[in-house]
Amino acid sequence: MITKLDKNVVRKKRHARVRSKLSGTEARPRLNVFRSNKHIYAQLIDDASGVTLVSASTLDKEVSLEATGNIEAAAKVGELVAKRAVEKGYNSVVFDRGGYLYHGRVKSLAEAARENGLQF
Repeated sequence: MITKLDKNVVRKKRHARVRSKLSGTEARPRLNVFRSNKHIYAQLIDDASGVTLVSASTLDKEVSLEATGNIEAAAKVGELVAKRAVEKGYNSVVFDRGGYLYHGRVKSLAEAARENGLQF
């Protein structure tokens, strides 16, 4: 008998598989994306020392939007995380989509980050 799997369980398996192959360093940190139904979060992480270097989300005061769970909000977060990263001197990153498909909000965040100075 085949049981229907929870989407998040499948995503976590995919994320673990991808994470086994990529990691962030001090010179090239990992741009991690997490998305919930209401918000989207992005972090630059140095996995060698286990430190979050830069973060941005739709909960930040600079991102003032009516709706926070849409493509426009994701683009704002991508722009904000890229600006903060460039200010701290990080230009090149490894993109970690968190097991999500590269589509919609995740794609919007990535493209906005690229347009504002991050290379991946």
